[in-house]
Amino acid sequence: TYDATVIKKLKEQGAIFIGRTNMDEFALGGSTENSAFGVTHNPYDLDRVSGGTSGGSAASVSAGLSLVALGSDTGGSVRQPSSFCGVVGLKPTYGKVSRSGLIAATSSFDVIGPIGKTVSDVEIVFNAIKGQDPLDSTTINENTYPEYKKKGKIVIGVPWSLVSQDGVNSVVKDNFNKSVENFKSLGYEIKDIDLPNALALYYITNFAEVSSNLARFDGVKYGLHLSGDNLLQDYLISRGRGFGKEVRRRILLGTYVLSAGYYDSYYGKAQSARVSLRKKFEEVFSTVDIILTPTSPVPAWKIGEKSDPLSMYLEDIFSVTANIVGIPAMSIPSGLGNFGGKDLPIGIQIMAPHNCEDLLFEIGKKFLNE
Repeated sequence: TYDATVIKKLKEQGAIFIGRTNMDEFALGGSTENSAFGVTHNPYDLDRVSGGTSGGSAASVSAGLSLVALGSDTGGSVRQPSSFCGVVGLKPTYGKVSRSGLIAATSSFDVIGPIGKTVSDVEIVFNAIKGQDPLDSTTINENTYPEYKKKGKIVIGVPWSLVSQDGVNSVVKDNFNKSVENFKSLGYEIKDIDLPNALALYYITNFAEVSSNLARFDGVKYGLHLSGDNLLQDYLISRGRGFGKEVRRRILLGTYVLSAGYYDSYYGKAQSARVSLRKKFEEVFSTVDIILTPTSPVPAWKIGEKSDPLSMYLEDIFSVTANIVGIPAMSIPSGLGNFGGKDLPIGIQIMAPHNCEDLLFEIGKKFLNE
């Protein structure tokens, strides 16, 4: 009945829409294996996932089916599939792009971002969709954050303690080390920084907000309706069949952490930790211009390989912090690595202070020699 604001803006710019792409249900997952339409295959290896939640968007660009695509990023859902599919994916500053028309998952994290084959293409789409919107009260203007002044020589911060831990694939580590050397050869200064692992903070907040946001899908006021013998049966059947397994899991866990007796122990502590993490990033950005990490600790895994949800959650270690503190982050391709006889794409992630997407574009273009 109406267009999302980003769609309206793109139409005004003359963009041609050629289709919708697959994603994890309600943007919850990291592989598109939680989609009602089935998994999206990776163009580099059809036995592997394309990532998620915006796996269809990244795969369509990677396979040459589209020039650019849009996705939503809650904890890496634009950047991680872009890394898996060898393309560029941007998560803008929180509030820089209107979310009017986007179904809410985790409202304090969600942001719409573009995916393209080049940094220049991503920049063009970002400039077309950004801006304040009266239909989204969380959108910001250019003066919301103070103007950032670059250091004399651009300094790149690398959290080596986070990158060197055991869960990061050795081929990914080697690729990242080569990327760091590449940045050095381009004239950037590299500095070791300390960043905490924020996965627990991210998922507690994610589950809680998912539980709250998806409560509206009750089969009466909103969403799918399936009839039972009475009103309670209507609720139970509609919500039971209307949500997939991963969505139900997150609703249950979110309801638990928000419940009486547990709210302060989990959600309350997570919000306090979030404030501390923001302060930590402010400290870090007082000494460096950007932060560099791998986008994902592993390459695209085989379809069905990560049936344990916890193992999939752990793959978000590098991407979630940008969403927690609201800063912009971009994944750019950093070459191919050999994994089990297959050459698969690897991506690196660059994060910048609030409102500094231009800095990401500048550094990304230089790295990719655009």
